[in-house]
Amino acid sequence: MTPADTVPAEAPIRAPRPQRPRVQLTLQVLRKEQLSSHMVRIIVGGPDMAKFEAKDATDMYVKIHFLNPGVDYAEPVDIFAIRDTMPAEHWSVTRTYTLRWVDVAAQEIAIDFVLHGDSGLAGPWAAAAQPGDRIIVTNPGGAYKPNPDADWHLFAGDEAALPAIAASLEALPSDARGQAYIEVEDAADIQPLVKPDGVELSWVFRNGATPDKSTVLLDAVANGVWLDGTVHAFVHGEREYMKALRDLLIKQRGLDRSQVSLSGYWAYGRTEDNFQAEKKEPIGKIL
Repeated sequence: MTPADTVPAEAPIRAPRPQRPRVQLTLQVLRKEQLSSHMVRIIVGGPDMAKFEAKDATDMYVKIHFLNPGVDYAEPVDIFAIRDTMPAEHWSVTRTYTLRWVDVAAQEIAIDFVLHGDSGLAGPWAAAAQPGDRIIVTNPGGAYKPNPDADWHLFAGDEAALPAIAASLEALPSDARGQAYIEVEDAADIQPLVKPDGVELSWVFRNGATPDKSTVLLDAVANGVWLDGTVHAFVHGEREYMKALRDLLIKQRGLDRSQVSLSGYWAYGRTEDNFQAEKKEPIGKIL
């Protein structure tokens, strides 16, 4: 050990940061709503909602644990015990989803799912879900909420970010100002959203283009109205799109990173497992 590696005697010894205990919630589907051509809402609840710990955030999200069909799991299912006692190929598969809303009094949460036909895991499950079906989630994460000190707010995202943008618009004070841009496939995917009158909402359409070819969201933000004053931005969606919007907002507009909540929710051409693994690699870095 070199002198540079030693710790001065007066340096404080930091205790390990306590980990948040993992909490499993086994819930039931209560009802389902078709929101648009490619989005369905699943409302879930049940006795385990008594263990639900809400975050002070409008982008609150949960990990949904999908059990492998054909595997004989001991009941009641304990997803953490499965990892300790069963081979990896029998572990649950997780997908991350934003909570559209939480009704503490009714002990219900709503999760909106994008439907892509038979592709994927969560979308087909949501399309087929019926009241009484089981859904296993872990307690939520999330950090973003609109900064009340900002002069105006900017929202930009695709279908994956729509639930968080919608929740954030609802949380704004009635006198808030801003611009919101939401990319969807076509006009059949427009949903009615609650927002302050001072926030202009623009829907932009891919119209068959894939996210690796479409630039409609980037173009909308680049060419849209830029209000006076300090902005707080929430920009989430497809990863490569987010890199382009990062350059627009931080490099071209000169925003400080503290003004921008920016994240890739998914990556075109990647499964979620590959997408999550790439977060530790250069290709997966946004900020």
